[in-house]
Amino acid sequence: MIKARLFGALGLLASVFLIGCGADEDADKGARSTASAEASYPSTYQALSSKLTLIQNATVLTGDGARIEGGSVLLGDGKVLEIGDDIEVPDDALVIDAQGKWVTPGIIDNHSHLGVYASPGVSSHADGNEISGPNTAEVWAEHAVWPQDQGFNTARAGGVTALQILPGSANLFGGRGVTLKNVPSRTMQGMKFPGAPYGLKMACGENPKRVYGEKGGPFSRMGNVAGYRAAWIKAAAYKEKWEEYEAGKAEKPPERDLQLDTLMGVLKGEILVHNHCYRADEMAVMLDLAKEFGYKVTAFHHAVEAYKIADLLAENGTCAAMWADWWGFKMEAFDGIRENIALVDKAGACAIVHSDSAMGIQRLNQEAAKVMGAASRVGMDITPEHAWTWLSLNPARSLGIDEVTGSLEKGKNGDLVIWNGNPFSVYTRAEKVYVDGALVYDLNDPAYQAVSDFTLGSLEIEGGLK
Repeated sequence: MIKARLFGALGLLASVFLIGCGADEDADKGARSTASAEASYPSTYQALSSKLTLIQNATVLTGDGARIEGGSVLLGDGKVLEIGDDIEVPDDALVIDAQGKWVTPGIIDNHSHLGVYASPGVSSHADGNEISGPNTAEVWAEHAVWPQDQGFNTARAGGVTALQILPGSANLFGGRGVTLKNVPSRTMQGMKFPGAPYGLKMACGENPKRVYGEKGGPFSRMGNVAGYRAAWIKAAAYKEKWEEYEAGKAEKPPERDLQLDTLMGVLKGEILVHNHCYRADEMAVMLDLAKEFGYKVTAFHHAVEAYKIADLLAENGTCAAMWADWWGFKMEAFDGIRENIALVDKAGACAIVHSDSAMGIQRLNQEAAKVMGAASRVGMDITPEHAWTWLSLNPARSLGIDEVTGSLEKGKNGDLVIWNGNPFSVYTRAEKVYVDGALVYDLNDPAYQAVSDFTLGSLEIEGGLK
């Protein structure tokens, strides 16, 4: 336990060095635009110290569809330095013999509420939905993330190295999501993925009309769409006013509007749209809505009926982040099938396995295995190396971080997992987890099994958790 606390402390100390603060704009220039957001709430993430490490003799799934038997991965300076089946051992490298084990990129979950619906699940920890109105694009999930949520640690033990924390789905516009590196930290800023774009959470269907039906609307799916359109019209006008000011055509800047700042960021291509949507017909409408106002739906989330419009998703370059087999818990989730993810993938669209669950995030590899089994039973055989794209590279694409993570390629971040067997087996566990080449979890070493301060407060002197 002392070692576990020591590791947590070291992780926290590594994250405390600030890398910059937002400076005030010149008074004559007036209010700041969305471009200042990153400077206002900067990432202070600093990679933990790491060793030159060579992992040998493993079955390596690269994350982009390739597989290397007897493969090796060399990690150094936080990056993948080399990958292949014949890497010379550097003199000063730590060598890990992974015979009989598998190596994959770290799992990336693009739909999580860890930290904003933190454990334990009590009302005082319910910070994921700002239900004061159907449009709350002004709120940011990162302003409510609680790093002491033990769910981050259990997700890490499941091989998750990065995740997007989203607001909930009560609203037409729920606010901004934030992408985090899954490392121990005392602050959200110490986890914030440097350079990752913001996401905007939108929701269609039953949730907004159920939440607001007795609060002045929207009462219907028609009302939902009218609400989106009205908001985008205001955002387009706001964007035009800022462009006129920045071009010197107006003496004074527009009055700042936090809600419209976020929507303008979408229209400028700076913020990615993540749209909670179940039914195929509604997803098709949302794609048309995006075309009307000139933005792109980066990913539909949950997307229980994505298989019905897989061709449209492929044509529009829109991902679908889906469950393996959740269905039937409300009417818009009624027409789900276990082959959904496989059929979206077969159509050439970007298929993703996501969690939306503090429990599911711990075993996303097994969720993908469910899909492989269902697909096999209807004649679609999916290889492990291809299925892993659903867990790392495709979610990285949906978050705009695929150039630096999501696959094991020379020069990319050293985010990987050593599994003690085939990762699609229910008997397999993550043995070692690395973020930027640093060991952040070890199944066999308590010094690398971080425990949050909140959880430590509930431990008995003897006997473990109460």
